[in-house]
Amino acid sequence: MKTLASLAIALASLNASAADLAEHTFSTYVNDQGEISLPADARKSWSHLGSWVVADEKAPGYGFHDVYSQPEVVEAYRQTGKFPDGAVLIKEIRKVEHGTQTTGLAQWAGDTAVWFVMVKDRQGRFQGNPHWGEGWGWALYEAKNPTLNVSKSFEETCKACHVPAQQSDWVFSQGYPTLHKP
Repeated sequence: MKTLASLAIALASLNASAADLAEHTFSTYVNDQGEISLPADARKSWSHLGSWVVADEKAPGYGFHDVYSQPEVVEAYRQTGKFPDGAVLIKEIRKVEHGTQTTGLAQWAGDTAVWFVMVKDRQGRFQGNPHWGEGWGWALYEAKNPTLNVSKSFEETCKACHVPAQQSDWVFSQGYPTLHKP
């Protein structure tokens, strides 16, 4: 009995925080027309979900990929296995630096090149907006101007790279150990 009651309380709390998350996201990072803004300094206060390295210098995503989301998203995902409405994922791609260190030849993340931002929209708020598709809002920001979304549209800029992740809600979640309970 106590376990069922505890579970019911946890789910009610999760649903309340998920509603708060959506309200906060859609009033802070998305305007009424569906334009997404890049959250400031997510590296400092958001959860680091995981990292990727695209080592092929000729690949369009060459560099270090670090992905961040709100702490509430991690908790919701761990409970449900799904991204809640209002979840924001930020992929920061940084240039590759390298050199010899005391440990030998090393590579590390350099300056930021671009940020990709995805915003989960379970309600289909922005029908007809080219930056919204497949349950997400999509944006791309370059380091030279982090206030300007340079994505042409979800179809033109984002979809092709995410097709392999279609079965996991368009997110390469296998690379994000923080989402999974240890």
